Amino acid sequence: MRFWQFWFNSFVLASQYNPPRFVELVMLMLAIAMLAVAIIVPDLPYLVLGLSLVVGAAISILVREAIAPSPQTRVTQLTAILLILISFYGFADLLKTLE
Repeated sequence: MRFWQFWFNSFVLASQYNPPRFVELVMLMLAIAMLAVAIIVPDLPYLVLGLSLVVGAAISILVREAIAPSPQTRVTQLTAILLILISFYGFADLLKTLE
């Protein structure tokens, strides 16, 4: 039981310390889960939801870095832009398969 209390307290502390980063982390974890489910179960809604979560988290990261830059701003921005480009490529490939 102490193990779960430790994890719960860690999540609470992380959400209080930096809420935008915590929300981005949750969005990216859900995106990874949805994309993993989309690989196992080839169903369209899982893929669309996963890619949408990636785009939303990446845009949130770019906005957060524009408002309050961190020490590794350039790397974070490049990673977010890479996530957006990969997601748009996924959406474009998805549209090709639907035609």
